[in-house]
Amino acid sequence: MTEAPAPLGHRIFDDADALARGAAEWICRIAQARDGRFAICLAGGATPQRLYRRLAEPPIASRFPWSRAHWFWGDERFVPRDHPDSNYRMAHDALLSRVPVPEENIHRIPTEGLAPEEAAAAYQDDLKRYHAAPALAPERPLFDVMLLGIGEDGHTASLFPGDPALEERRRWALAVIGARPEPRITLTYPALASSRDLAFLAAGASKREIVRRVWAGDASLPAARVRPVGRLHWLVDRAAAPR
Repeated sequence: MTEAPAPLGHRIFDDADALARGAAEWICRIAQARDGRFAICLAGGATPQRLYRRLAEPPIASRFPWSRAHWFWGDERFVPRDHPDSNYRMAHDALLSRVPVPEENIHRIPTEGLAPEEAAAAYQDDLKRYHAAPALAPERPLFDVMLLGIGEDGHTASLFPGDPALEERRRWALAVIGARPEPRITLTYPALASSRDLAFLAAGASKREIVRRVWAGDASLPAARVRPVGRLHWLVDRAAAPR
């Protein structure tokens, strides 16, 4: 069986390590090319974790403009920041604790001392302060780089099949309760879409079928409904690439 070609602009890497290296270099090039501050929105999962470790290692770490980068998250489990399932903790341990990132440039989703709905509202307020505007506009994206994973059910961030959060068009962040055992905080489609460069990351044979369905345009899948105002990329390894 021959491998299907990737859609225009997407890249297939030999394996998960090559994907992590290539994605890290890609992010570094974008960061170096930007003037002034820029915003990167992080994803959870094993594939992004490999990427974050690569960003923290030489030679990329020595070239990356850490002082100008602001770090956000596309979603978070509603657990304490030091919990093993925390997306913040994973990114902190793999990347942020290992490089000279100013503390004020880390925009963690709050998960302590608030109800989930209050946490989502507080995160939205933080996003609006950074953006310095009450509304999103296509000509002025919120994020410079958006990283997203994809679940085997087609979910991305914490936008799950059939969940009411899929229909939200006004708010930038929501509490998602009942879709998974623990509450989640997630960016909505409008916030995800407000990105200059948005990249889905997928590695491993278990992701091949869902990637195939998204690339075929299956609109029943939450990941297939992400439409950035800027450029859409898929960075996958050969095992995840449809055949």
